[in-house]
Amino acid sequence: MTTFSLLLFVALIVWLIFRPKGRKSGFPIPETFPQKWRTFLFSEVNFYASLSAEDKERFEKDILRFLGRVRITGIKTTIDIEDRLLVASSAVIPVFAFPEWEYRSLHEVLLYPDLFDQNFDFTSEKRTISGMVGSGGVMNNIVIFSKPALRLGFDNTSDKKNVGIHEFIHLFDKEDGTTDGIPHVIMKNQAVMPWLKLIRDNTEQMLEGKSDINIYGATNKQEFLAVAGEYFFERPKLLKDKHPALYEVLSMVFQNNLASSFKNENTTQRRIGRNDKCPCGSSKKFKKCCMTQD
Repeated sequence: MTTFSLLLFVALIVWLIFRPKGRKSGFPIPETFPQKWRTFLFSEVNFYASLSAEDKERFEKDILRFLGRVRITGIKTTIDIEDRLLVASSAVIPVFAFPEWEYRSLHEVLLYPDLFDQNFDFTSEKRTISGMVGSGGVMNNIVIFSKPALRLGFDNTSDKKNVGIHEFIHLFDKEDGTTDGIPHVIMKNQAVMPWLKLIRDNTEQMLEGKSDINIYGATNKQEFLAVAGEYFFERPKLLKDKHPALYEVLSMVFQNNLASSFKNENTTQRRIGRNDKCPCGSSKKFKKCCMTQD
């Protein structure tokens, strides 16, 4: 570790020890969900865009609840409302089917200006990590993201990857006390053995180069769940087509049959046109509704 890296690491640890404590973020929460936020979500978050008007409203409430409880802090980088909305969306998506869910072990999300290494150094030549769930000591109750990687996960919806969703699936997995790739829903439905067989069979295909699932999922059970979960939320129709058994189990795990409702699955980016229907659900054209507010 270089001298600069050591100083950076020490500064981070000192800041984490003495940062404000509590279960509120300090971020001012608006009384009503701003239309600009709604337009941004519609443009950048496919999951949100695919929801009914009623479910969009519930998603927005979950976003506000997350932003009010979990601090989001930039480390050597500035963060704007778009960054906050992408972090919150990453958190809400995996647990949307579980009303009033809270990540009880999470207090803060840190955004870094670049990829980082195991020592949380984003200047290292060996930086390869885009997201990490902290564990133990001062890093407990923290999730770290590379800000560019977080944004890329939502910008590119064709690659079956989303680091934000990936890390929050780890927290979803951790809710029963351990991050082991066997979420509580699997345990509740007594489907552990079929799930383990599904992991084993898919891992073998991945290692043989016969699967389109990200090879990182072959690392262990918990990474398989997170990688397969990314695929499920990013490209549900493709997952159902190529891996029907896996899709069926993940639909049970996340209580969501996305393939039947998901829109714009293979687009890299979506923008609202002047003549498109307004995302607020008014049935008016965007140019005659919320476009004037934005």
